[in-house]
Amino acid sequence: MNSELCLCGIAPGAKAEIVRIEGGSPFKKRLMEMGLIRGEVIEKVKLAPLADPAEYIIKGYHISLRNAEARDIIVRIAE
Repeated sequence: MNSELCLCGIAPGAKAEIVRIEGGSPFKKRLMEMGLIRGEVIEKVKLAPLADPAEYIIKGYHISLRNAEARDIIVRIAE
């Protein structure tokens, strides 16, 4: 399965490989500084009670991203 989708679209427990980060905001630069770069594997751990934000693990540390932020991160489900 090689189709691309946004990070917010993966299910809790799923792992995905980052393909690209869209947009040109300063937040994009901050995400890249935190290790969200092409080729890295990120796992969706769980959702907040109202499903926003979600918790992810990348490079061994936990981050929380709102759906609006995760929408700009394009991933491919890891096999």
